[in-house]
Amino acid sequence: MKSERVVPFLWKSMFVRISLLLWLKLIILRVFIYHKIVWSGAVLDLASVIAAAGAIELLLPRRAKRAAFWGLNILGSLILFAATLYYTHFGSIVTYTSLYGLKQVLQVSSSVKRAMHPETYIFFADLAVFALLWLVRRRRKLPAWSGISLGKASMSAVVLIAVTVSALSIRAEGKVRNELIRAEKLGFFNYQSSFVLEAWENSRETRFADTAQAADIIAKIQSKFPYNSTLAEGDEEAETAAPPKLFGSQQGKNVIVVQMESLQNFTIGYSVDGQPLTPVLNELAKESYYFKNVYQQIGQGNTSDAEFMFNTSLYPVGSIPMSTGYGNRSLPSLPKLLKQDGYATATFHVNDVTFWDRDKLYPALGFDRFFDKPSYTNDQFNAFGASDEQLYRTGIAQLTALSAGGSPFYAQFVSSSSHHPFVIPDDKKRIRLSDNRYAGTQAGEYLEAVSYADYALGTFINQLKATGLWDRSILVVYGDHSGLKPQYNEPEELSELLGIPYHEYVTRFNVPFIVHVPGQTEGETIDQVGGQLDMMPTVANLLGISFADRGYVHFGHDLMNIQRNVFGIRYYLPTGSFINDDILFIPGEGFEDGQAVRLDTHEPVTDLAPYKKDYYYTMALEKASDEYMKVLPKRDSE
Repeated sequence: MKSERVVPFLWKSMFVRISLLLWLKLIILRVFIYHKIVWSGAVLDLASVIAAAGAIELLLPRRAKRAAFWGLNILGSLILFAATLYYTHFGSIVTYTSLYGLKQVLQVSSSVKRAMHPETYIFFADLAVFALLWLVRRRRKLPAWSGISLGKASMSAVVLIAVTVSALSIRAEGKVRNELIRAEKLGFFNYQSSFVLEAWENSRETRFADTAQAADIIAKIQSKFPYNSTLAEGDEEAETAAPPKLFGSQQGKNVIVVQMESLQNFTIGYSVDGQPLTPVLNELAKESYYFKNVYQQIGQGNTSDAEFMFNTSLYPVGSIPMSTGYGNRSLPSLPKLLKQDGYATATFHVNDVTFWDRDKLYPALGFDRFFDKPSYTNDQFNAFGASDEQLYRTGIAQLTALSAGGSPFYAQFVSSSSHHPFVIPDDKKRIRLSDNRYAGTQAGEYLEAVSYADYALGTFINQLKATGLWDRSILVVYGDHSGLKPQYNEPEELSELLGIPYHEYVTRFNVPFIVHVPGQTEGETIDQVGGQLDMMPTVANLLGISFADRGYVHFGHDLMNIQRNVFGIRYYLPTGSFINDDILFIPGEGFEDGQAVRLDTHEPVTDLAPYKKDYYYTMALEKASDEYMKVLPKRDSE
């Protein structure tokens, strides 16, 4: 036939055609993520595609194959498109657990749209071309490509080889902890298989029999690291002998916690065009305990994971939002500890409580009440609805009512006005960026959003003072995670634009943590390095809550009573990453091929040997936290 002379023999095979197209798209994904092509991994990408396409060729009847092959191509294109957007936004490899966050997409659609660039649509280019050819052929009544069979025996051999190669590679490389390197080595779809297999194995294995055994083993692990530098390793008794500084100094006081959206620490004390960016926070830091070296540790749940960590001092698992994966558990928490002391508890957020499954998280944490979207006057500030001013206005009315009840209260506020993409109404802007260099930059929009969030916090503080709550309450303010997205902000460009040394990880992950106590007028800046896990223990110490006496399992430490620290970051950086008092460490395939930078100078560290124990200690802690989560009882069984 004429078409057989025009179209190469193999290209007529739908199996070959779709396999090559998907392989090409996987190579493009590698370029988007790694900016290079490792051909050994690309070969494994091809093997995974052959295995999937071969199953269609072998198992489906001839009439169904064409639709199935194009369905595979369309599905694969959508997955790779989504993987590109996900990496652009989060810096991580997408997995099936990311599907739990799909229902959040519509509510942050403005953020997602910012991650879409014209080049990401290349995954659908072939679909557009073939759709056009199909229309032309149909209009001109040309014969369609009939397609050919490669033979059952030959196809079976090809698929068997592809499956074997993929399986052996997963077995060989599946234990690499660094998710980015594992995905690069295995190929995208083989990595997904590796992730599913690992999740299945972890779900079957539970290291601890119950919470009591977990507490005992976790305490033994933690004894290996002396958080007070004057103590010998493992000297638990000496470490707990001295009474902690400021223990119980604020016992019985109200606790008000404000988790500020996307607030990075460099904004404190920063000025733009001679205007202080955060005058309210600046003043608050001067008259409070200000912890300037604290870093985010959030997992896939982002803001909701920050809430989880502050209220539990437990690691997020990294592979699933904690509100979704563990909202059905009875979580040990600060609200529950305070309720033992007669506190009323409430939490405030202007979005619908189902966003990030907070309708599960809040009961799991033990909050008595939550105030979500219907509780606020919607002034159409951004995609979430009400502004921070409305959040605090409703909040102060509820706090006044709680205070009238005669019992102390714990109230959590989750702000949202400085949420990505940082576009706020013009009449709400508190600073004016006169310099044209900020025009059209995300950094400029971010500064405007943070400035407004700072102003709104000031209105809240003024209301607390007017109602007398200020003198009876601890106020805690902290950032949930970074704001400036790396895909839009090169560190060198930010350093020049902002006039500060901006590191892609150290500066980006550094969030403020401020604790103001009643009657405090002279503040104290505390240099001790810490993470979000350390926030709850620091506040609990002031309230006179002894974790040891109450048998409370925790992974953070009171930053006022330690001289050394180490903690893991496991989502926006690969598993095995940690921060201690000196460095930020990021592993390669393991410790030996990792890299580190100093926190103070941002200079690379060449001698990693002194930090090897910290690496394995952090990995052990994260594993223990994950195992502890498995043995926590489900709330239905309470």
